[in-house]
Amino acid sequence: MNLTQHVRNVFTTGRRPGSRGFVAEWTLTLLLVFFGTTTLVQAYVIPTGSMEGNLLIGDHMLVDRLAYSDPGILGKRLLPYRSVQRGDIIAFRYPLDPAQAYVKRVIGIPGDRIHLENRQVIRNGRRLIEPYTQHIALGPDQYRDNFPQAPPEGLPAQARAMLQNNLNGGDLVVPPGMLFAMGDNRENSSDSRYWGFVPRDNVIGKPLIVYWSYDAPTEELIEWNVRHLTDVTLHFFTRTRWERTFLIPRSWRTEVD
Repeated sequence: MNLTQHVRNVFTTGRRPGSRGFVAEWTLTLLLVFFGTTTLVQAYVIPTGSMEGNLLIGDHMLVDRLAYSDPGILGKRLLPYRSVQRGDIIAFRYPLDPAQAYVKRVIGIPGDRIHLENRQVIRNGRRLIEPYTQHIALGPDQYRDNFPQAPPEGLPAQARAMLQNNLNGGDLVVPPGMLFAMGDNRENSSDSRYWGFVPRDNVIGKPLIVYWSYDAPTEELIEWNVRHLTDVTLHFFTRTRWERTFLIPRSWRTEVD
Protein backbone atom coordinates (compact mmCIF):
# COMPACT_ATOMS: atom_id res chain seq x y z
CA MET A 1 0.00 0.00 0.00
CA ASN A 2 1.03 3.66 -0.06
CA LEU A 3 3.28 5.96 1.99
CA THR A 4 1.84 9.48 2.25
CA GLN A 5 4.12 12.47 2.76
CA HIS A 6 3.49 13.69 6.28
CA VAL A 7 5.87 16.52 7.04
CA ARG A 8 6.51 19.02 4.28
CA ASN A 9 9.77 20.85 3.74
CA VAL A 10 9.58 23.56 6.40
CA PHE A 11 12.55 25.41 4.98
CA THR A 12 11.27 25.77 1.43
CA THR A 13 7.60 26.28 2.15
CA GLY A 14 8.06 28.54 5.14
CA ARG A 15 5.29 26.73 7.04
CA ARG A 16 5.61 25.02 10.36
CA PRO A 17 3.95 21.64 10.93
CA GLY A 18 0.89 21.68 13.14
CA SER A 19 1.13 21.10 16.89
CA ARG A 20 1.66 17.42 17.69
CA GLY A 21 2.22 17.54 21.38
CA PHE A 22 5.26 19.06 23.03
CA VAL A 23 7.49 16.00 23.02
CA ALA A 24 6.80 15.02 19.40
CA GLU A 25 7.44 18.56 18.15
CA TRP A 26 10.60 18.88 20.23
CA THR A 27 11.95 15.54 19.00
CA LEU A 28 11.31 16.31 15.34
CA THR A 29 12.89 19.75 15.63
CA LEU A 30 16.06 18.35 17.16
CA LEU A 31 16.32 15.66 14.49
CA LEU A 32 15.92 18.14 11.66
CA VAL A 33 18.58 20.38 13.17
CA PHE A 34 20.88 17.39 13.69
CA PHE A 35 20.62 16.24 10.10
CA GLY A 36 20.96 19.73 8.65
CA THR A 37 18.08 20.62 6.36
CA THR A 38 15.40 18.74 4.51
CA THR A 39 17.58 19.01 1.44
CA LEU A 40 19.39 16.08 3.05
CA VAL A 41 16.51 14.31 4.76
CA GLN A 42 12.74 14.38 4.54
CA ALA A 43 10.11 13.14 6.96
CA TYR A 44 7.36 10.67 6.09
CA VAL A 45 4.80 8.54 7.87
CA ILE A 46 3.82 4.95 7.03
CA PRO A 47 0.00 4.90 6.79
CA THR A 48 -0.57 1.31 5.62
CA GLY A 49 0.54 -2.22 6.40
CA SER A 50 2.28 -3.19 3.15
CA MET A 51 5.71 -3.29 4.85
CA GLU A 52 4.56 -4.84 8.12
CA GLY A 53 7.10 -7.09 9.69
CA ASN A 54 9.63 -4.29 9.24
CA LEU A 55 7.80 -0.96 9.07
CA LEU A 56 4.51 -0.50 10.91
CA ILE A 57 1.50 1.72 10.38
CA GLY A 58 2.33 4.89 12.28
CA ASP A 59 6.12 4.74 11.91
CA HIS A 60 7.37 8.27 11.30
CA MET A 61 10.75 8.16 9.62
CA LEU A 62 13.43 10.27 8.02
CA VAL A 63 14.49 9.47 4.46
CA ASP A 64 18.03 10.11 3.27
CA ARG A 65 17.53 12.02 0.01
CA LEU A 66 21.19 11.80 -1.00
CA ALA A 67 21.70 8.04 -0.66
CA TYR A 68 21.12 7.32 -4.35
CA SER A 69 21.85 10.76 -5.81
CA ASP A 70 24.39 11.22 -8.58
CA PRO A 71 27.50 12.18 -6.61
CA GLY A 72 29.51 13.44 -9.57
CA ILE A 73 33.15 12.68 -10.16
CA LEU A 74 34.37 14.15 -6.86
CA GLY A 75 31.54 12.73 -4.77
CA LYS A 76 32.23 9.18 -5.88
CA ARG A 77 35.52 9.34 -3.99
CA LEU A 78 34.39 11.28 -0.93
CA LEU A 79 30.73 10.48 -0.23
CA PRO A 80 28.90 7.19 0.53
CA TYR A 81 26.51 7.33 -2.42
CA ARG A 82 25.71 4.13 -4.28
CA SER A 83 23.33 2.67 -6.82
CA VAL A 84 20.02 1.07 -5.86
CA GLN A 85 20.57 -2.60 -5.06
CA ARG A 86 18.39 -5.66 -4.68
CA GLY A 87 16.96 -5.87 -1.19
CA ASP A 88 17.10 -2.13 -0.54
CA ILE A 89 14.09 -0.43 1.05
CA ILE A 90 13.39 2.72 -0.96
CA ALA A 91 11.05 5.69 -0.80
CA PHE A 92 9.81 6.78 -4.22
CA ARG A 93 7.19 8.80 -6.02
CA TYR A 94 4.23 6.55 -6.77
CA PRO A 95 4.21 6.02 -10.57
CA LEU A 96 0.42 6.47 -10.84
CA ASP A 97 0.41 9.65 -8.75
CA PRO A 98 3.82 11.29 -8.20
CA ALA A 99 2.32 13.53 -5.51
CA GLN A 100 2.24 10.45 -3.27
CA ALA A 101 5.30 8.71 -1.84
CA TYR A 102 5.52 4.96 -1.34
CA VAL A 103 7.99 2.72 0.47
CA LYS A 104 8.76 -0.78 -0.83
CA ARG A 105 11.64 -3.22 -1.14
CA VAL A 106 13.59 -3.55 -4.39
CA ILE A 107 13.21 -7.08 -5.75
CA GLY A 108 14.49 -6.60 -9.30
CA ILE A 109 16.95 -4.27 -11.01
CA PRO A 110 17.47 -3.87 -14.78
CA GLY A 111 18.07 -7.20 -16.48
CA ASP A 112 16.55 -9.35 -13.74
CA ARG A 113 14.01 -12.01 -14.70
CA ILE A 114 11.23 -12.39 -12.13
CA HIS A 115 8.20 -14.55 -11.48
CA LEU A 116 6.43 -15.97 -8.43
CA GLU A 117 5.60 -19.60 -7.69
CA ASN A 118 3.09 -20.14 -4.88
CA ARG A 119 4.05 -16.78 -3.27
CA GLN A 120 7.80 -17.40 -3.58
CA VAL A 121 9.90 -15.06 -5.72
CA ILE A 122 12.04 -16.68 -8.40
CA ARG A 123 14.70 -14.30 -9.70
CA ASN A 124 16.99 -15.26 -12.54
CA GLY A 125 15.94 -18.87 -12.13
CA ARG A 126 16.67 -19.13 -8.40
CA ARG A 127 14.28 -19.01 -5.45
CA LEU A 128 14.86 -16.12 -3.05
CA ILE A 129 15.27 -16.69 0.68
CA GLU A 130 13.34 -13.76 2.19
CA PRO A 131 13.15 -13.93 5.99
CA TYR A 132 11.93 -10.30 6.07
CA THR A 133 8.61 -11.14 4.42
CA GLN A 134 5.27 -11.67 6.11
CA HIS A 135 2.68 -14.00 4.58
CA ILE A 136 -0.91 -13.61 5.70
CA ALA A 137 -3.13 -16.68 5.39
CA LEU A 138 -5.49 -15.31 2.76
CA GLY A 139 -7.22 -17.34 0.12
CA PRO A 140 -5.34 -18.17 -3.08
CA ASP A 141 -4.98 -15.58 -5.83
CA GLN A 142 -3.45 -16.82 -9.04
CA TYR A 143 -2.02 -13.49 -10.17
CA ARG A 144 -0.80 -12.34 -6.77
CA ASP A 145 0.76 -15.68 -5.82
CA ASN A 146 2.00 -16.83 -9.25
CA PHE A 147 2.80 -13.51 -10.93
CA PRO A 148 2.69 -12.78 -13.86
CA GLN A 149 0.20 -15.56 -14.60
CA ALA A 150 -3.51 -14.81 -15.08
CA PRO A 151 -3.51 -11.00 -14.88
CA PRO A 152 -6.89 -9.74 -13.69
CA GLU A 153 -9.15 -7.27 -15.44
CA GLY A 154 -8.86 -3.67 -14.40
CA LEU A 155 -5.10 -3.35 -14.03
CA PRO A 156 -3.95 0.24 -14.69
CA ALA A 157 -2.40 1.05 -18.06
CA GLN A 158 1.15 1.05 -16.68
CA ALA A 159 0.78 -2.49 -15.35
CA ARG A 160 -0.77 -3.72 -18.59
CA ALA A 161 2.07 -2.16 -20.58
CA MET A 162 4.61 -3.79 -18.26
CA LEU A 163 3.10 -7.22 -18.91
CA GLN A 164 2.66 -6.69 -22.64
CA ASN A 165 6.18 -5.47 -23.30
CA ASN A 166 8.44 -7.23 -20.82
CA LEU A 167 7.48 -10.91 -20.60
CA ASN A 168 9.90 -13.57 -21.78
CA GLY A 169 9.33 -17.28 -21.20
CA GLY A 170 7.03 -16.72 -18.24
CA ASP A 171 9.40 -14.24 -16.57
CA LEU A 172 9.02 -10.50 -16.24
CA VAL A 173 12.26 -8.88 -17.43
CA VAL A 174 13.10 -5.57 -15.74
CA PRO A 175 14.05 -3.04 -18.45
CA PRO A 176 16.78 -0.37 -18.24
CA GLY A 177 15.99 2.55 -15.98
CA MET A 178 13.34 0.63 -14.02
CA LEU A 179 12.99 -1.24 -10.73
CA PHE A 180 10.58 -3.94 -9.60
CA ALA A 181 9.44 -3.33 -6.02
CA MET A 182 7.25 -5.29 -3.62
CA GLY A 183 5.97 -4.87 -0.07
CA ASP A 184 7.26 -7.20 2.64
CA ASN A 185 3.66 -7.95 3.69
CA ARG A 186 3.24 -9.84 0.46
CA GLU A 187 -0.47 -10.68 0.51
CA ASN A 188 -1.41 -7.17 1.59
CA SER A 189 0.65 -4.96 -0.68
CA SER A 190 -0.12 -2.75 -3.63
CA ASP A 191 3.18 -2.98 -5.48
CA SER A 192 4.79 -3.44 -8.89
CA ARG A 193 2.59 -6.44 -9.58
CA TYR A 194 -0.39 -4.11 -9.70
CA TRP A 195 0.88 -0.76 -11.01
CA GLY A 196 4.08 -1.51 -12.88
CA PHE A 197 7.76 -0.69 -12.61
CA VAL A 198 9.25 2.07 -10.50
CA PRO A 199 11.22 4.45 -12.75
CA ARG A 200 14.70 4.93 -11.30
CA ASP A 201 14.16 8.69 -11.54
CA ASN A 202 11.21 8.37 -9.12
CA VAL A 203 13.41 7.20 -6.25
CA ILE A 204 13.46 9.79 -3.46
CA GLY A 205 15.90 8.13 -1.13
CA LYS A 206 16.59 5.52 1.51
CA PRO A 207 14.71 5.30 4.83
CA LEU A 208 17.20 6.35 7.45
CA ILE A 209 15.61 6.08 10.90
CA VAL A 210 12.25 5.83 12.65
CA TYR A 211 12.12 8.91 14.88
CA TRP A 212 8.62 8.31 16.25
CA SER A 213 6.12 5.45 16.04
CA TYR A 214 2.52 6.09 17.07
CA ASP A 215 -0.31 3.56 17.12
CA ALA A 216 -3.04 5.16 15.03
CA PRO A 217 -5.34 4.00 12.20
CA THR A 218 -4.52 4.64 8.56
CA GLU A 219 -7.20 7.28 8.01
CA GLU A 220 -5.76 9.46 10.77
CA LEU A 221 -2.23 9.25 9.42
CA ILE A 222 -2.97 10.30 5.87
CA GLU A 223 -3.76 13.83 6.98
CA TRP A 224 -3.62 15.44 10.40
CA ASN A 225 -7.06 16.47 11.68
CA VAL A 226 -8.64 17.64 14.93
CA ARG A 227 -9.49 14.11 16.04
CA HIS A 228 -5.96 12.87 15.50
CA LEU A 229 -4.47 15.94 17.17
CA THR A 230 -6.69 15.34 20.19
CA ASP A 231 -5.75 11.67 20.28
CA VAL A 232 -2.02 12.46 20.21
CA THR A 233 -2.43 15.09 22.91
CA LEU A 234 -4.27 12.69 25.21
CA HIS A 235 -2.42 9.46 24.48
CA PHE A 236 1.06 10.47 23.34
CA PHE A 237 2.88 8.59 26.09
CA THR A 238 0.71 5.46 26.08
CA ARG A 239 0.32 4.97 22.32
CA THR A 240 3.84 5.87 21.30
CA ARG A 241 5.80 2.71 20.52
CA TRP A 242 8.88 3.70 22.45
CA GLU A 243 10.77 0.53 21.55
CA ARG A 244 10.78 1.59 17.87
CA THR A 245 12.34 5.00 18.52
CA PHE A 246 15.55 5.34 16.49
CA LEU A 247 14.96 2.00 14.76
CA ILE A 248 16.97 1.77 11.53
CA PRO A 249 15.16 0.12 8.57
CA ARG A 250 17.72 -2.21 7.09
CA SER A 251 18.25 -3.43 3.58
CA TRP A 252 18.64 -7.15 3.11
CA ARG A 253 20.88 -8.72 0.52
CA THR A 254 18.53 -11.45 -0.64
CA GLU A 255 19.97 -14.96 -0.75
CA VAL A 256 18.95 -17.71 -3.15
CA ASP A 257 18.58 -21.44 -2.81
